[in-house]
Amino acid sequence: MPFDPVLLGSVAFFAGIVDAVVGGGGLIQVPVLLGHFPNASIPTLFGTNKVSSIAGTGAAMWRFTRSVPIPWRIVLPAALMALAGAWIGAAIVAWLPREAMKPLVLVLMIAVAFQTFRRKDFGHAATREVSAADRPRAVAFGGAMGVYDGFFGPGTGSLLIFGFVRLFGMDLLRASASAKVINAATNVSAIAFFASHGPLLWSAGLLMAACNLVGAQVGTWLALRHGTGFVRKAFLVVVLVLIAKLAWELLPS
Repeated sequence: MPFDPVLLGSVAFFAGIVDAVVGGGGLIQVPVLLGHFPNASIPTLFGTNKVSSIAGTGAAMWRFTRSVPIPWRIVLPAALMALAGAWIGAAIVAWLPREAMKPLVLVLMIAVAFQTFRRKDFGHAATREVSAADRPRAVAFGGAMGVYDGFFGPGTGSLLIFGFVRLFGMDLLRASASAKVINAATNVSAIAFFASHGPLLWSAGLLMAACNLVGAQVGTWLALRHGTGFVRKAFLVVVLVLIAKLAWELLPS
């Protein structure tokens, strides 16, 4: 299937930058893929998006783990549950319409934005140490986010970051790094599911993956260089964009 390599490569590069810092790369890539391949099926396009995303997410995760201490005692169990949850979430699509999620997610993202605006110190510094007692909560959190990402998807990175700050007392930089581990797990699961349910656009996906990887390197460098203040601002921008997108889609046509 023919495609514009310059357009898709540029989009994937920018998505990689955004996704590495606060998540939300799918908000950029998916609409472009839908417009660029109008005759392709949804599973094909969603799977192609994940092929692109996993390269950048994996690169960001690798670089973050070398510079930011990640609490593996809770992140690893959460990632394993997210891996299984994403497959379940993708399978749920056969029974429930995705559109049913939009009003709920819109309310949830407004609450996230309100909390972040209200608390100027939100995620500025860690508020407590993560302990083994947090593991059951982490497993439940990872499973729930995996199901959400497999079923609906938009805003998963932002919700993961918010959850790690709110539930486990992390600072935004460590929360962003931890979120990459969960995102990598859900991407692997989603690619496996969508590849088994239809052909993926491998040529476009691999080109976008290469560009997404380069963008992720830039985004990770920005996050590590500028710290939690920069991550907080980028986080709010992505959340507000998601709110606007969901609200627009819910308006009667």
